[in-house]
Amino acid sequence: MNGRLLNDNVLVSIEEAKETKIGSIIIPDTAKEKPQEGKVVLVGPGKTTNDGKVLPMNVKVGDTVLFEKYAGREIKIDNEKYVIIGQDNILLVK
Repeated sequence: MNGRLLNDNVLVSIEEAKETKIGSIIIPDTAKEKPQEGKVVLVGPGKTTNDGKVLPMNVKVGDTVLFEKYAGREIKIDNEKYVIIGQDNILLVK
């Protein structure tokens, strides 16, 4: 992926939740849980402090992360879904 992120932002590739079927009932897309896990695709340089220092990132490209449920902004690039989140919204690195 071309481009660069600013500050402590992280671009995460998310997988679409699979269609859920209970018996003969199909759960509609609007009722599905938002994905909270994904793979890191792009990482910003880090957060800049008030005195000009750049704090290093704790995640790297290729990490699988678990993030807060409603964190970030969902975007679509080349028919793939991504979410841009701040590093503070990442809860777990696998």
